[in-house]
Amino acid sequence: MNQLRREHIGKFIQEKGAVTVKEISTLFPDVSLMTIHRDLEKLEEEGVILRTRGGAMSPTAGSSPTEVKLEARMQTNRKAKREMARKALKLIEPGSAVFLDAGTSNMALAQALPDMDVNIFTTGPNIALELGRLTIPTIHMCGGTLNRFNQAVSGQSTLMMLEQINIATAFLGVSGYTDQGGFTCGKEDEMLVKRLMMKKAGKKVILMDSSKCGKILPYTFGNIEDADCIVSDGRLPQEFLNRAEQAGIQIL
Repeated sequence: MNQLRREHIGKFIQEKGAVTVKEISTLFPDVSLMTIHRDLEKLEEEGVILRTRGGAMSPTAGSSPTEVKLEARMQTNRKAKREMARKALKLIEPGSAVFLDAGTSNMALAQALPDMDVNIFTTGPNIALELGRLTIPTIHMCGGTLNRFNQAVSGQSTLMMLEQINIATAFLGVSGYTDQGGFTCGKEDEMLVKRLMMKKAGKKVILMDSSKCGKILPYTFGNIEDADCIVSDGRLPQEFLNRAEQAGIQIL
């Protein structure tokens, strides 16, 4: 019944574009407002809708297809990403140079970052814009060719810039992980950026929730043994944890 109700709510919001909680409640007079709010939270986590003050809207309302896809990805495992960001913040040393990879996990980290003295280099234009709300950090936007679907820049210009930088801590996102394939991503140019950071950074931090385990994409940029720390949602498979422990890798 809960799933059927949520499907009905999701369809109603997508048809209307934007609705209030009061409008939704008229569809289900026997359901409490608290339950409706929980339904909206679940639908937002699934990327079906976006919650607003007092209601919700369709992700497509007033947005381009690219914005919709990015927003939907941000909502996927949102709680896990926020928890991972909270853990990752402990690894940032004031006054150091930090690299934030493009992607939704690093966006969550950027959103959680306090106003502190740190040099941040990023391949995510949307991440750079998010960090613009802060007044103390120095933000460096890497040049390169933009992949508009995931808001990542890469290419020769990106590599040339990062070759010249001494990065203390690099935070790298993952699209997939298997024991055989290691940490993988879907674009060759982006793999080269990640691989460079795995080579150059003083501390290599992998941001990976459990949903990435068992997925493999074309390009490998490293494996468990190449990382210094793995920040997770606390639900990584035991086999993964055992391999990390044997390699002396810190798990947060």
